[in-house]
Amino acid sequence: MKNKKEHINTFIPQRSIEEKILFIRNKKVMIDSDLAMLYGVTTKRLNEQVKRNKERFPEDFIFKLTEKEK
Repeated sequence: MKNKKEHINTFIPQRSIEEKILFIRNKKVMIDSDLAMLYGVTTKRLNEQVKRNKERFPEDFIFKLTEKEK
């Protein structure tokens, strides 16, 4: 994993981020694996931190996709 200094200096083009935004249930969303990639962590680690810090996120921040939505 990159150290903090390298991670801060990493540039992600806006277009790359915009391509990861989906429209589901009339909301703009990003899939956890895409968010994890942007933050340079594993999907498992991202989800662990969200679960541990639920009070920091709005109620509708996270939801599970149905089979049809997948």
